[in-house]
Amino acid sequence: MKNKAEEAPKAEHEKIDFSKVKIEPLFEDTVDFDTFSKSDFRAVKVLACEAVPKSKKLLKFTLDDGERKDRVILSGIHEYYEPEELVGKTCIAIVNLPPKKMMGIDSCGMLISAVHEEEGEEKLHLLMVDDHIPAGAKLY
Repeated sequence: MKNKAEEAPKAEHEKIDFSKVKIEPLFEDTVDFDTFSKSDFRAVKVLACEAVPKSKKLLKFTLDDGERKDRVILSGIHEYYEPEELVGKTCIAIVNLPPKKMMGIDSCGMLISAVHEEEGEEKLHLLMVDDHIPAGAKLY
């Protein structure tokens, strides 16, 4: 019997030139383990995504967080992604932040992205993970 890795076609790896990448310095302040462990990181499935009217940056995500109710998170990543390309993706979010009003909408959490600078331009990658990870799966 073949395992899933043997059945999947081999993906060709794209060579990436990281020589022009500039990374923000690491924080010098430390966060104690008890404080950090209060953050609830979860896998979330993007059910819907749309541009927020009157905003050039914000996308409104409707997410399945595993609790059988929709979670709305706004994220300022419209410069990097179009809403339709994110529907169906599995992302990572912090889900236990207090709601924050943005453009009159409660944003209930924060999607996690990786940010760096390349040749003077900011680049952002929304953290997307394997679709086999179920909504609500906790990250440790």
